[in-house]
Amino acid sequence: MRKSQSHDFETDVPAAELWEVYGTLRAAELLPELLPQVLSKVELVSGDGGLGTILELTFPPGIPGLEKYKEKFTKIDNEKYIKEAETIDGDVLKLGFLYYMVRFEIIVKGPSSSVIRSTIEYEIDDGHPELESMVSTAPLAATAERFAGYIKEQKIAQSST
Repeated sequence: MRKSQSHDFETDVPAAELWEVYGTLRAAELLPELLPQVLSKVELVSGDGGLGTILELTFPPGIPGLEKYKEKFTKIDNEKYIKEAETIDGDVLKLGFLYYMVRFEIIVKGPSSSVIRSTIEYEIDDGHPELESMVSTAPLAATAERFAGYIKEQKIAQSST
């Protein structure tokens, strides 16, 4: 049975500006730079950031059993601002997850405000109930907060030049 966890982060950044990061490979470039405690490296395996793109993500040292995994972009909706990436190979699946997918949805709240909804959908092998405690939206929440802050910093830097 598939389960899910979600986290909503409200921000005063317009949805279209957030999507310029989340909807492109810019997110993969920024993650190790802005949040090295979440991912130490993200490499493009194949694709151009569109549907079917495959990334290899490397965790920072210190997480038992987790070093690397590959994910594939399985849904990108540039009108509704939804992106889904499914784990296709690596340590996440080797631990006993049968399915692991991350969805980012940018929800328009107003002309200059939005909500970043981060969701993890997963399915666990019955023999590994302990994996349930490993599923956490905390890194996704930290990412949402940092990306929103980064976009605001960029706007301030551009307006002062």
